[in-house]
Amino acid sequence: MPLSKKLAAEFFGTFWLVFGGCGSAVLAAGYPSLGIGFVGVSLAFGLTVLTMAYAVGHISGGHFNPAVTVGAWAGGRHPAKEIIPYWIAQVIGAIAAAAVLYTIASGKAGFDLAGGFASNGYGEHSPDKYSMTAALIAEIILTMFFVMIILGSTDSRAPAGFAPIAIGLGLTLIHLISIPVTNTSVNPARSTGPALFVGDWATSQLWLFWVAPLVGAAIGGVLYKGLFDKSE
Repeated sequence: MPLSKKLAAEFFGTFWLVFGGCGSAVLAAGYPSLGIGFVGVSLAFGLTVLTMAYAVGHISGGHFNPAVTVGAWAGGRHPAKEIIPYWIAQVIGAIAAAAVLYTIASGKAGFDLAGGFASNGYGEHSPDKYSMTAALIAEIILTMFFVMIILGSTDSRAPAGFAPIAIGLGLTLIHLISIPVTNTSVNPARSTGPALFVGDWATSQLWLFWVAPLVGAAIGGVLYKGLFDKSE
């Protein structure tokens, strides 16, 4: 598959993840009487990955996440030379989605970026005021397991055709666990898009939502390869 097609798939997949997931949080989570809440937002993120994994996963691998790209490389599933191009496509997709979401959200009277715009944060900017250490641990562990779910469900020994379901439900579970802690990242691109529009605290805390997911993903990739690789 040409790299250009892979990058286009990663762009659109990441766009949909950020627009669908963050869009559900910004536009629908707090709607009076009918708000979808934490459960709805968690499900929305899972559905974005599930749908685009089926749509374009066969083209690019369906990463839609710089951490997943690193985890796939660490697990022996992705070439190192494509890591940076994938990252660029993913981050551009996330920023484009955040721009469209901002345009829509700002069309409502009273819209204010001070509400966070679905950005990730810790300390005073954690939904339930969790510390930086708690946020760091949560993001590392959850990304590690996310990568292991991805590598396991896409293993040639796993039942064929069901990987997107496992991955989407895995991401839903991750959000159910950690929205109160960090608003859930496990995806540096997803964190970058909204943070660039909020600026201020969101960009100053963005480092954690790159470092922790990348570390967790690398650990997950190495663990899966070391423990469960079929060559063993």
